[in-house]
Amino acid sequence: MHIFAIPIESPTSLSIKEYLRRQIGLSLSSWRKLKAEGEILVNQMPVSPSSLLPPGCELTIRWFGERSQLKPAEMPLSIVFEDDALLIIDKPAGILVHPSSLSNELTIANAVVHYFQTQNQYWHFHPVHRLDRNTSGLLVIAKTPHVQHVLSQNDFSLQRKYLALVEGHPTPAEGQIDLPIARHPDSIILRQISATGQSACTRYRTLQTGPSHACLELELLTGRTHQIRVHMSAIGNPLVGDDLYGGSTKFLARQALHSACLSFPHPFTKKILSFQTPWPQDIAQIAADLLC
Repeated sequence: MHIFAIPIESPTSLSIKEYLRRQIGLSLSSWRKLKAEGEILVNQMPVSPSSLLPPGCELTIRWFGERSQLKPAEMPLSIVFEDDALLIIDKPAGILVHPSSLSNELTIANAVVHYFQTQNQYWHFHPVHRLDRNTSGLLVIAKTPHVQHVLSQNDFSLQRKYLALVEGHPTPAEGQIDLPIARHPDSIILRQISATGQSACTRYRTLQTGPSHACLELELLTGRTHQIRVHMSAIGNPLVGDDLYGGSTKFLARQALHSACLSFPHPFTKKILSFQTPWPQDIAQIAADLLC
């Protein structure tokens, strides 16, 4: 069962249906599913969807759903935040986010489903964005398709900032990379800069430099596969450890990329949520050596 408690602090002059559709962004299909398979309560009392919302009340919506078909698997999760709508974890490097048809290995998805079931929850796995297997850091997971839809909208202000170690010193030290990205014609994994690709935009800022390397803060303005890795390689500053895009593995056997900061308005309360997580230990040690 999915339960969301939404405080209504001021007069809205809207019915429950209008409020959920206009203010919360509930899709028509989700609204119909809620009416067919859920409950709507105001101050814990069942109400009609046409009822007006009084100020100072608490609107509660409940969905009833089936268990996920993903195989649950016990795996430690570093939980940064959790409420009725969201789960945010600090993902370790070396683990896929979602199962692949090419592999039977356990993933973050399997671990999250196991966690939900141990909490007597029935939520499925709905990632709002993805991280590469060897990228660490903050990952946002929605607990329902509706929340995933709201957080994944193109105009939704999900601000994502990454830390990266790169080879060389970007020139200029701060800037924006606007280069379209497409799938490489000879690979299902590789991406490349291509005039026929999807628009891709990355903002970067140099935080610290060493003799031959630099630490950057990067902000994704779009979310293409391998975007940061492709863009940094394109300007001559591949990520440390990223041999797929020209980086050396002399110091690190994976790309030195970490999802360090997230900021976005909560899909229901609209309050700004902000989270930060530091480098994992392996990159922190390499950074200390390369940037001294």
